[in-house]
Amino acid sequence: MTDATYGFDTLQIHAGARPDPATGARQTPIYQTTAYVFRDADHAAALFNLQEVGYIYSRLTNPTVAVLQERIATLEGGVGAVCCSSGHAAQIMALFPLMGPGKNIVASTRLYGGTVTQFSHTIKRFGWSCKFVDFDDLDAVRDAIDDDTRAVFGEAIANPGGYIMDVRAVADVADAAGIPLIIDNTSATPFLCRPIDLGATLVVHSTTKYLTGNGTVTGGCVVDSGKFDWSANDKFPSLSQPEPAYHGLKFHETFGNLAFTFHGIAIGLRDLGMTMNPQAAHYTLMGTETLSLRMERHVENAVKVAKWLESDDRIDAVTYAGLESSPYYDRVAKVCPKGAGALFTIAVKGGYDACVKLVNSLEIFSHVANLGDTRSLVIHSASTTHRQLSPEQQEAAGAGANVVRISIGTENADDLIADLDQALAQAAG
Repeated sequence: MTDATYGFDTLQIHAGARPDPATGARQTPIYQTTAYVFRDADHAAALFNLQEVGYIYSRLTNPTVAVLQERIATLEGGVGAVCCSSGHAAQIMALFPLMGPGKNIVASTRLYGGTVTQFSHTIKRFGWSCKFVDFDDLDAVRDAIDDDTRAVFGEAIANPGGYIMDVRAVADVADAAGIPLIIDNTSATPFLCRPIDLGATLVVHSTTKYLTGNGTVTGGCVVDSGKFDWSANDKFPSLSQPEPAYHGLKFHETFGNLAFTFHGIAIGLRDLGMTMNPQAAHYTLMGTETLSLRMERHVENAVKVAKWLESDDRIDAVTYAGLESSPYYDRVAKVCPKGAGALFTIAVKGGYDACVKLVNSLEIFSHVANLGDTRSLVIHSASTTHRQLSPEQQEAAGAGANVVRISIGTENADDLIADLDQALAQAAG
């Protein structure tokens, strides 16, 4: 493609993709190979020294995955991206160049339960720690940042409650502290929200969800804005100081605004090995081609279903930010101008038992531990995805015992409402 400025609908189909030079194939092929033949010994040496960009081994780089990386980076407004095996892998990949023993991150209390567990327990094995803060309280965010803080982490649209984060306001706090803001944009996608435009340094995705959109493969991605000065201070030696594994090469000095992306491949994928396989990349590439069309229908359906649920006397509350009653409604226009997404929770009268009956009685909605599918999905978070959390953590995350998470799909909205109606009747029976 030329340097012309194209619209989102065009970029989601064409960004990163070119006809296959060997066959002319229009769709990106699945390059199902582990390794690539070098032209000669000098070519191999240049690749391993990071003096030339190319393909070495599919743990590091693969042509199919490379197209997906370029496409997601383009849609997010970043300079580069690194794809990996899952959204959880993407979170570790994003933190890996920034952290070290004794260092910490400041994260929102409103995060996916698995992320809370990863940040509460798993990262401690690396000697890292996390402070959880209500991101609506900017003073609390400022107070939580200390000399050992290396990143601030939040979700643009929080899972499970669908809360909208004031990305710009938190980005200003992170900027003032000289540390990067990492935004999980899984629930919003770049069609609804572009965190980099709002000041985020890095964006992570579980590509498993809306980007793929069909529930077939897992994957993750880290997008680099290219806007952070990694050499402004001594907080990020992995990027600013000599790297022993590459004969003293300094990533930021050598690669400039692509330093984080190159580090993610040359160090992150090389040593952590959380590689995305080419078939998964292929499925996700096909999914991105219809992203805007799907997200428009997701949002349209979510608004209609949420309004119906809000008016139903069997429901105590609906957390959808697209409702005028939501405290986050005013944020939608500036953070997610094309809509508040399609993920939210409902508080069901009757508590835990009623939630279980509701989930068991639904027919169109699938009871699964996933979101962002074309199919409408439902889960009782307190007994599943957030089960490992304390009751206090569940409440803080918006996943209390009386709460059901709903991911609205692209089916007929009236059919979804009818399904919820009959299931609520049984839950209240």
